[in-house]
Amino acid sequence: PRALYAHVLNVQGRCLYDVILYRLHETPEEEPRILLECDSGVLDALQKHLKLYKIRRKVNITPCLDLSLWAVATREGAGDIANSLTQCADQALILTPDPRTEVMGWRLITKKGANLSEIIPGSHIGNTEDYHRHRYKQGIPEGVKDLPPGVALPLESNLAYMNGVSFTKGCYIGQELTARTHHVGVIRKRLLPVQFSAPLPQDSIPEGTEILTQSGKSAGKFRAGRGELGIALLRLANANEPLSLNLAGDKVKLTASIPEWWPKNSGK
Repeated sequence: PRALYAHVLNVQGRCLYDVILYRLHETPEEEPRILLECDSGVLDALQKHLKLYKIRRKVNITPCLDLSLWAVATREGAGDIANSLTQCADQALILTPDPRTEVMGWRLITKKGANLSEIIPGSHIGNTEDYHRHRYKQGIPEGVKDLPPGVALPLESNLAYMNGVSFTKGCYIGQELTARTHHVGVIRKRLLPVQFSAPLPQDSIPEGTEILTQSGKSAGKFRAGRGELGIALLRLANANEPLSLNLAGDKVKLTASIPEWWPKNSGK
């Protein structure tokens, strides 16, 4: 595949960084090159982490500040986007389906200043707010707000549903707990999309705010969101119940849902 979704875990099997890797070299004669997409807030920390494992290998790890990343969503057929790339291949470095799930469309990487309307004729340029609202609606976690480093567990975060966890790969840091949970454990909590009864002020809900059932029992914790949409780590047993959280002394109602793109046998 042209792109892979992956995670860096700590020894306790908890997420440190979520990344998308893009393969740039096309022939055996070319020097292997991998482009790595990450949360911009952890750019320096991730570089330092990767360099710890470089040892004596001749590997260069440098930021690509001359590139721009775009998320492409479309109502058209996937073939139409692919054909656009063949017409403007000199402007688009990479155009590939998002490796996490089909509902996230495509990832496009260009040189800074590229003309998007030439690469994908008839396209409309939205903003990052549109993108984040779309992924919260679909229940797609991304970056350190949704996957707090050293806190988020990969299976509770649905990373296996998004091709972000391998159960056949050889040993890796954090594998033991992840594999054990997958093979013999029951996953009682998962990240789910949530919708509030009304749009909320930006960043008005602190990360980790407790979500309660109608009887006042803890159902989980809020992670992050935009407007009336967000994502929360909830007990599956409480997912269909009326839920709420306390915000500045007021009770704010919310509802959780199971994303349609989840595997049909996702009851575990």
